[in-house]
Amino acid sequence: MYDGADRGRPIVGDLVRLGLAGLLALGLVALYTTYRIWEQGARDEQRPAGAIVVLGAAQFDGRPSPVFAARLDHAIELFLHGEAKYLVVTGGKAEGDRTTEAATGREYALSLGVPDSAILVEDRGRNTLDSLDAVAGILRARRIPDAIFVSDPTHMLRVLRIAEDLGINAYGSPTPTSVIEADPPRRLDATVHELAALGLYFLAREAPAGDLTSDTR
Repeated sequence: MYDGADRGRPIVGDLVRLGLAGLLALGLVALYTTYRIWEQGARDEQRPAGAIVVLGAAQFDGRPSPVFAARLDHAIELFLHGEAKYLVVTGGKAEGDRTTEAATGREYALSLGVPDSAILVEDRGRNTLDSLDAVAGILRARRIPDAIFVSDPTHMLRVLRIAEDLGINAYGSPTPTSVIEADPPRRLDATVHELAALGLYFLAREAPAGDLTSDTR
């Protein structure tokens, strides 16, 4: 005897198989993207360029956090080595802060011998996307066609993709002394964050709500 329940079983089975296939595809995309995040983070593309751009991170009343100091140290080393004419410091102000990440980076760079005339400042961005959009405007205004970008290794893939989408010839030089890279749990957490942030960027060209630069301490 045939009843309506028999018709429902194949549909349910198809939906289950479709759901499993979707999960498998999502897992493969996540694995490949993780590989690309780590692969880009291990690649140093430093070369002569128009500018060196260092991505902001947390600062404490004018003192850079260990993450930010490591980024600045590497960017300043590249600048003093003669890789570029300008050093661009980035990052706005978190709620309750008395100064910006960019201002902190500028003072730090001055203390290590970078001339004031060589420092360009982006001090309004509160996430990677906004900062890079402003940086693109700064570079265009000075007719600088290319730049070396400095950040933590897990951050580099997204930074370079956004920069290239904004019309910058972008090269990555990840921070070799990253405190995030040296701490496996923090590296894993940063990788998961980047997976989500890349997905949101590709789908909606937006930055995640938790992508405040000061989150990275």
